[in-house]
Amino acid sequence: MKILITGGCGFVGSNLAILLKTQYPNYTIICFDNLSRRGSELNLKRLLANDIKFVHGDIRHKADLQKTGPVNLIIEAAAEPSVLAGAGSDIEYLIDTNLNGTINALYMAKEWNAGFIFLSTSRVYPINHLEKIEYTQTDSRLIIADNQTINGLTNKGISENFPLDGVRSLYGATKLSSEYLIQEFAYNFGVKAVINRCGVLTGPYQMGKIDQGVVVLWMAKHFWKGNLDYIGFGGQGLQVRDILHVNDLFTLVDYQIKNIHKYNGNIFNVGGGLQTSVSLNELTQLCQNISGNKINIASKAENRHADIPIYITDNTKITSQTSWQPKIGVEQIMTEIFDWLKKDEKDLKPILS
Repeated sequence: MKILITGGCGFVGSNLAILLKTQYPNYTIICFDNLSRRGSELNLKRLLANDIKFVHGDIRHKADLQKTGPVNLIIEAAAEPSVLAGAGSDIEYLIDTNLNGTINALYMAKEWNAGFIFLSTSRVYPINHLEKIEYTQTDSRLIIADNQTINGLTNKGISENFPLDGVRSLYGATKLSSEYLIQEFAYNFGVKAVINRCGVLTGPYQMGKIDQGVVVLWMAKHFWKGNLDYIGFGGQGLQVRDILHVNDLFTLVDYQIKNIHKYNGNIFNVGGGLQTSVSLNELTQLCQNISGNKINIASKAENRHADIPIYITDNTKITSQTSWQPKIGVEQIMTEIFDWLKKDEKDLKPILS
């Protein structure tokens, strides 16, 4: 088996590559990346230490991709991952990377007759519908109410039937557009493809920022005694997301690689689900307990543009079809992140502190 991972020096790409190589030493794993994101140089060292091939290139240029193949399967994990991307002067880079990059990868999948696993995002779902989620409130978090009027929404979270009409973000729009083209390539050219709409992915080796990777950032700020803000929804940190350890994602992707013909053309919501959901308020308490540090967290009650109060993945479809479900809980995730920060403190402090 020969597998190409685009965005291979990113958090998800590098972890999937190392886990695949560890489990299947005879596989050839090729990681393709432009090394534009800070911290990717640290992941590159890990890849090379695990006998994983690296090709320096940019997914925006098809010629760069062509020199990596042919391969049996492509995992498309290259993206400008920030939900705030496109709000400034980086619109062209966002669209060229997230949409045109996927198109280039699809050209290669067609040419090489390669399988295609696409890591999409929960951000394909429109803000105007997500804002209408009915919820109740406790002292520590928001909870999806039992009675909902929106299709694809229950107290278990958001399923694949959730409405897609409306606006989302330029980031979400590029990923949804990519999904449509993947389905067309699957139908018209026989490309075997699976789409995973991932929620919040996290774990050690993620270079967290406020707009992407906030779970790692939250622990990093506690570790180095920095400052944080509760922004929006009353400024109490009650907003909730479900989080998924990258190792749990690997378990699913590994299964999909082996069974891609069976799940060809499917779209799955993939996240931690209700049992692995957490509010910022609860995340703070966990970080305090694990790190032993209490830091200043300011309160800003005003909502940010396009922010949402709650998102939880309903994994019913993927679990019913594959029996997959997350196994790593929130406390273990945060403990692993803390241990990683402690182990690699010297390298990580300039990036995450």
